[in-house]
Amino acid sequence: MNLSRVLVRPMITEKSTLLNEQGRYVFEIAIGATKADVALAVSKAFNVTVTSVNTMNVRGKMKRFGRKVTKQPDTRKAIVALKPGDKIQLFEGA
Repeated sequence: MNLSRVLVRPMITEKSTLLNEQGRYVFEIAIGATKADVALAVSKAFNVTVTSVNTMNVRGKMKRFGRKVTKQPDTRKAIVALKPGDKIQLFEGA
């Protein structure tokens, strides 16, 4: 898989911000990406050493717009643990 398309976006939530303090970062990844693809993409993009990667499939929610009911698309996310001392700056001013 093309490494530039593996990482879709970082996920900034309350839970992921708490994980950042432990050296773990959460990313939305491509549906077909493997753990090895994610580890290689993060290490190349941010110049850090990845120690472990946990991936999970997230089912899309059902949403209502008036009478019309639609399903949000399924996504995949990864929690990436870094070597102690490595950091990723997700915000510019941080």
